[in-house]
Amino acid sequence: MKFSRQPVIARKMIQNPTHQELKELARQGNKTTIYGSASFISSVRNRSAKKTYIVEDGVPLGVDQQGISVEDAARIAGEVHEYLKQQEVIRLDRRMGLHPDFSLHCRLYITSRFARIPLKWNLMLFPPIDPEAEPDLVSIYVPEWPERIIFCHPLAGVTYILGTDYFGEAKKSFLRMAMFHVKQAGGLGFHAGSKVLRVKDPAGELKDVGFLLFGLSGTGKTTLTMHDHNLVEPEKAIIRQDDVVMMTPTGYCYGTENGFYIKTEGLDESQKVLYQAAQSPEAIFENVKVREDGTIDFDNSELTSNGRGVIRREDVAGVDNNIDLEKAHRLIFITRHDKIVPPVAKLNPYQAAAFFMLGESIETSAGDPTKAGQSKREVGTNPFIVGPEGEEGNRLLEILQANPDIECYLLNTGSVGMGGNRPGVKISIAASTTILKHIAKGDIQWKTDPDWGYQVPESIPEMDMSIYEPASYYDAGEYSAMVEQLREERKNWLAKYPELKPEIATAIAKA
Repeated sequence: MKFSRQPVIARKMIQNPTHQELKELARQGNKTTIYGSASFISSVRNRSAKKTYIVEDGVPLGVDQQGISVEDAARIAGEVHEYLKQQEVIRLDRRMGLHPDFSLHCRLYITSRFARIPLKWNLMLFPPIDPEAEPDLVSIYVPEWPERIIFCHPLAGVTYILGTDYFGEAKKSFLRMAMFHVKQAGGLGFHAGSKVLRVKDPAGELKDVGFLLFGLSGTGKTTLTMHDHNLVEPEKAIIRQDDVVMMTPTGYCYGTENGFYIKTEGLDESQKVLYQAAQSPEAIFENVKVREDGTIDFDNSELTSNGRGVIRREDVAGVDNNIDLEKAHRLIFITRHDKIVPPVAKLNPYQAAAFFMLGESIETSAGDPTKAGQSKREVGTNPFIVGPEGEEGNRLLEILQANPDIECYLLNTGSVGMGGNRPGVKISIAASTTILKHIAKGDIQWKTDPDWGYQVPESIPEMDMSIYEPASYYDAGEYSAMVEQLREERKNWLAKYPELKPEIATAIAKA
């Protein structure tokens, strides 16, 4: 049995409704906030990673990916298309990316009773150039399907999303396919935010420094991407993207999206850029506690700790008209550890490729809520890779070697010294944003870590680094044992990927 992209035939097709028409279609279930914005509650409140598959047809699977046979995928797709013939369906065409060399026509089909999903997705991407043209990527979404299953055929450029009404599945389905498309063309798709820090260097010269910030959902990627770092004119932060970018071999990064999909847990005035944008009447909330009087309680996790919001680009302070990053000068791999990982470490290209492959963090409610808070690893902090994961680490190393002006850093947004012989210290948002600012300025003094061989800060302006020395919290023997245990875990993880270049796998060996 062959698998091919099939046309969608419906009893009634609502083609490219306006945003106002989508609002009308999505009125049922909407609770209006005090800001005049819409809020909705879904039945499923996180991505269904364990129910997501790649069709085994022309693309080798990675170690961490699940396959579905062509026969099973074609059978389910056939049943879906028969079902849709009797349904009212919304067809929405949008455009991902604005660059002439990266712009994809995306088409979403979804049963109309779930109009709140295309309402949100409409804000995420751009108007299509020609809505009647053949789309590059298609997602067919039936939330009411009796079985929950998501499967993607990368070569056909189509994804079926069945049995879940979580908006993130629609958004990520197109980004997953787009990242595969870019990898086929010689680039790399990254689960990363992008921004420019315009700062004065030690000589007082104003310069623009492009940043990519990698991180799993819930680890601070969007918070740090959307932060202004308390810079004062002429210094400033310019926000480009908060989720996925596509890098060329020269380090140019295409932007993908127009809107921002934010995690709202604990959102307050300390994150003023996000907090102000969330007060727009055009924001749309998902699984966030809205009280009877319309006030929003971002600290309330009764519904889920994975509350979300879609906010418009034009409501975000610090954006400009450009979604692309002309050059990624600094790559920041965000991790969450609580004991022996410093707040920041500077990496050589081999170490950078290794930590990219390690993708160390903690599980969040966005991924697997049953394991939220537990340590985990995800290559590239990217759950949406298609194909052998080691190829991504190898290609990143090639890009770094060809672009020696790209610097790479490990940034810990967790804690240091927990469980030690004195109270550990939480690494605050203020500390992380200060570190990033001084990485841009280039005024951090570095020294070599004797255990890992990477560079750690001897001094950072505005910060007391003595409280962030991991070894100072533990007895020497205990600290050494924790280092060796972590090293062994990392070696075992990297050994999973047979195609990974050996010089990457050995980069975390003893210094």
